[in-house]
Parts: sequence; structure tokens; C-alpha cells
Amino acid sequence: MKEERKAQEKLRTYLRWPIFPAVLSILMAVLICVSNWETGLLVFLLALISGSICLRFYAVSGAEINQAMIGFSAATDSMQARLADRLDICYGLLDRTGTFSYRNAALTELLAAEHKTSQRLEDLFPELTREELAKIAESADYHLSLGTLRLRVRLVREQIDTESVFAVYFYDETALLTLREEEESRRLTAGLLYLDNYEEAMESVDEVRRPLLTAMVDRKIVRYFDGMQAIMKKLEKDKYFFVIERRYLQELLDSQFDILEQVKTVNIGNEMRITLSIGIGDGGSSYAQCYDFARQAIDMALGRGGDQAVVKDGENIRYFGGKSNSKEKTTRVKARVKAHAFRELIENKDRLLIMGHKLMDIDSLGAAVGIWRIATTMGKEAHIVSSAVNGAIRPMLERFYNGDYPEDMFIPEEKALQLLDEDSVLVVVDTNRPSMVEGPRLLDVAKTIVVLDHHRQSQDSIRNAQLSYVETYASSACEMVAEVVQYISDDVKIRAVEADAMYAGIVIDTHNFQNQTGVRTFEAAAFLRRNGADVTRVRKLFREKLDDYRAKSEAIHNAEIYRENFALSYCDATGLDNPTVVGAQAANDLLDVIGVKASVVATTFREKVYLSARAIDEVNVQVMMEKLGGGGHRTIAGAQLSGLTQEEAMEQVKQVIDEMLLKGEIS
Repeated sequence: MKEERKAQEKLRTYLRWPIFPAVLSILMAVLICVSNWETGLLVFLLALISGSICLRFYAVSGAEINQAMIGFSAATDSMQARLADRLDICYGLLDRTGTFSYRNAALTELLAAEHKTSQRLEDLFPELTREELAKIAESADYHLSLGTLRLRVRLVREQIDTESVFAVYFYDETALLTLREEEESRRLTAGLLYLDNYEEAMESVDEVRRPLLTAMVDRKIVRYFDGMQAIMKKLEKDKYFFVIERRYLQELLDSQFDILEQVKTVNIGNEMRITLSIGIGDGGSSYAQCYDFARQAIDMALGRGGDQAVVKDGENIRYFGGKSNSKEKTTRVKARVKAHAFRELIENKDRLLIMGHKLMDIDSLGAAVGIWRIATTMGKEAHIVSSAVNGAIRPMLERFYNGDYPEDMFIPEEKALQLLDEDSVLVVVDTNRPSMVEGPRLLDVAKTIVVLDHHRQSQDSIRNAQLSYVETYASSACEMVAEVVQYISDDVKIRAVEADAMYAGIVIDTHNFQNQTGVRTFEAAAFLRRNGADVTRVRKLFREKLDDYRAKSEAIHNAEIYRENFALSYCDATGLDNPTVVGAQAANDLLDVIGVKASVVATTFREKVYLSARAIDEVNVQVMMEKLGGGGHRTIAGAQLSGLTQEEAMEQVKQVIDEMLLKGEIS
């Protein structure tokens, strides 16, 4: 509007300017008359004639020029309207309510092709409501679908007087996005495939038939990936590298990596079924980064016990499989290597700070005590971080508060932060998750971190550890530490009270040697017995209070059988010192019910709902609890939920069970 007013003012000035010279000529004629009236009169007449012509031009021709300009403008507007109507780009005008006031031919044809006759934008795109239009200050772009088309809808706000209107442009992106998706689907994805128990499976068949078993496994794997046009290379006798296009990765995801089950069908008389682990890296900025993701994924799969696939897509990690029990390796080579590496790591350090998980249990305490003994034997200053003591470990803990042990053997997190420096080693036992440790701030400050754990690794496991010893087949952290003690030095001698703590850790975590026990579990227990562990003394230390026993019995009495095979119950925490322990014990006892594959007991403690999940061998409760933000072991797991009641938490458990049953993750 301002530009139009300026143009009009310039036109008026152009039409008026000849009048000014005529007026000046008349004034000049008057001046000439003073000296020569004849000449002045002649000049005056000429000036008068000139002025009359200018006035005539301004009065008559000005109106004609205005009319001509108006006609030109109308012709121009008409031409613009015709061009806009014939424009290849779909274009329209909307009022402030989102109703079309104008649509060009291209937009009309597009809507007709999609059988859309509505006059309102919201009817075409439910996302573009009147409220959404009101949020647009100048312009906004939206990527939307209309029938089979995928469009970029651009809205531009214009102001006419006090009313807002919107110019809308439709850009067809269907072909572009299809090509882009096709290009993305053809990007290469790297993968690693390891046979978990190759050596053990080979040893279970006659030597003559071993080549046949190897050939059948190779054939099964190669034929499976041949259907995906994969490039596959056998790196070692039990390791494969493969590359597939991203579009085939979705097929693997949809099939839940059924190759994990297919390879188990290979049987030529081998007593042990072969299992494999797969790690796939996707979403990297380069193929090298995808391969690096694949290495991290396979490490994660093996760290979680094998027989599963892990897909790492940038920061996102997805897990598949993991239905089989981890196979115990009878060889102790890894334990010896880790023990020597641990010794080399702490030899040049002055101090060890040892911590377990929150609400320290006896396994965490026993493992910490074992590491403390190793450190003190090597002449290092050592402290165990313990901020809160629960009643479950108090009887054992009190045995260390005597003259035989230093007063600062157990210190709070604040004191540990003051002691932590570059010459300190932070040892984390019985957990590998930063969110679960006793002192999370210590992880942020420590330069040297060691992790010893028997739980399966999760997505948020400790990544910056200089030494990580995670064995999912181990029954407990105490079993692992007992092996480390035997290999790290002949000078390390475990005292009876320390042996009791470590033995108790194995007993509690294995539920009296009933869960997750192997040959090495009993060997570790025998080692501790030789060092003074007393079975009777341990049993007396962990007898239950009558209130705890009643609460556990009540939880068992009120158990509900869900989907025929899942025992679900609640544990009343009223008056209990350690309700989470009681809940875990109730979950253990519910497994003795015929037909129960897994049990989950919910306990409210300190404004959180603690879930204790247990299984024997048919259900992977770790996967179940991971879906609720928890974790643990295949047969022993748990989760902590905030802001929920027990009933709401249990409803989430039921939803997870239903989801796993639907996906076939539970047989």
C-alpha cells in the first residue's frame, strides 16, 4: 500500500511541474515591463498562453493518463491472475479460518485427482487446525501426506488491513522422498556373528564328525544370509563378518533374528546345541563407524550371555533373543588373565575405593570385602563405600566393626570423594550400571575404574572402565572375586569372617545353590570353606525375623497366577526393615509352585516400587525387567519404578508379559 501511494504522488508531481515554469515566465514578464513595456507585454502574452496550455494538460490529459495507468494496472493484475492460475506449483489463498478463497488450476487438479473436494484445509490435513494457523507468525513448512502423495505444505501469512490471510503452496515431494528412501535402504550395514560355544559343541561329538558339524553350521548361516545378498567372510573358525543392505536389516528385525533358533536345530549327535551371537552396527556417518558400532554390539551380546542379537543404531540399542541360559566355561583362563591385569593396574596406585550397588546386599558386601583383602595384602589403602546399611546385611557387617578391622574400612560417599585422586582406583562390584552404584558421583571423578559383575550388560552400562570383568554365567560377584583371589597372588589369605561374607553371597544369590550354579560355583565355595567359611554360622546370620517371615508368607498367600504361568504378588512393607529382601525371597519361593515359569513381587519402599523378578529356565526375566527400566540376570532381575502405586506397577508388568507373549519372546 505504501508503494502504491508513493507511485501516485510521483505521478501527480510529474503532471504539475510544467505549471511552475509558466508562473515564473509571468513574473519575469512583469519585471521586463518596467524597462520596456512592449517587450514585457509580448513576454506576458507568451507566458499566459504557456500557462493555459499547462493547465489544460493537467486538467484534461492528467485524467486520461490516470485512466490509462489504471487500465495498465488492471491488465497487469489480470495477467498475473492468469499466470498464477496457470502456475505449475499448487497455490491457493486461505482466510484466517483455513477456508480456501482461491485455488489455482494446478491445486484444483491435484485435489480432484485425490478425490478431495473440501473447501477447508483442516479437512485435507487434520494437523493444520485453525489453532495451528494462528501460531504462524510469518511462514511455516509442514511435511504431510495426502492420499498417495507426500507433500511439503508452505503457509505464508499476509495482512490485508486488519485481516490475516494465508498463501498456501503445495510441493510434491513423493518422488524425491522415494528416491531418498531407496538410497537409504541401499546403504550398507556391518555385522559380526560369533558362535558362542563352538569349542564345547565340538568336544561333544566324535572327532570324525566334527568337520561335518562345522560344515552344517556354515551352510545354515551362509544360506540364511544369501537370501539377503550379503557379503560374508569367515574370520576365524567361530567368527564371521557380513555386510548387508539396510533394507534387509528390517527383515531381520521383523523375523526377530530367527537364525538364532535355526542354528540350534543343527544336530548330528552333538550333546550341546550350538548358539550364536550377532552384533549389527547401523546409522553411522561412515562404514567404518558402522563397523565400530557392530563391534560394540557384539561385545554387548556376549556380555549379556550370548544367544542373542544386538543392533546398535547410533545411541539406540535393541536386543533380540537371549532365551538360553549362559553356558559355563570350565576353563579359568579368562579369570587368570583378568586377575593379572587387575594386579598390574593397582600395583602403581596408592588407594582403592570399592563400592557396590544401592541398598547393598550380601553378594555386593562379600565381593567388596574380597577386593578389600586383596588391596590390603598388597599394601594399598582401601575403603568400602557404604552410605546406607540395611538390616539384611547388618548381622554380617557388624562382624567387621571390631578391633581386627580399621574404623575407616567403610566410609560414606562424601568421604570417598575427598579421598579420590589420580592415584586411586575405583572398583565397582555386583553391578555395571552407573545409575545403580552406591556413589554415582565417584564415577564422574574417578580416572581409573574397574568393574567386576555377573549381571548382563545393559544399554547404560559403565563405558569408561579401564578393566571390565563381566561374566554372566557366574552365579554371583563373590564367585568371581573368589577366583580372582586365587590367581592374583599366593600371598592373599582370606580370613574366616571374610570367607563367611563371600560364601554367604554365593548362597544368597544362588538360593542355596539352586539357581545359576556350575562347577566353578562349587569350586569357589570349596575354596572359601578351606579358608574358614562356616555353613552353620552363615545360616544363623541370615535367619529371618518373625515379621519378615509372616510378610513373605502373606505375599505368597496373596499371589495371583497370570496367563497360567506367571505368579504375581505384593509384599506389604509395613513394619519391615528390609521389605525388598522379603519381596525377593517371596519371588524365589513362588517358583516352587507347579506350572510357574516366572514370578514378580512388588514392594513399596522409600516412595518407590521395587520389582523382584525370578525364573528357573523358561523365561528371561532380565529382558522383562529391562522393558521397565531395570535389569539383572536371566533368572534374577529387578526394577525400580517411581511415581506409581504397586497396582499401577503390576499393570505395567502384565503389559510387558502380554507383549513378550505376543512377540514370541516367551514360549
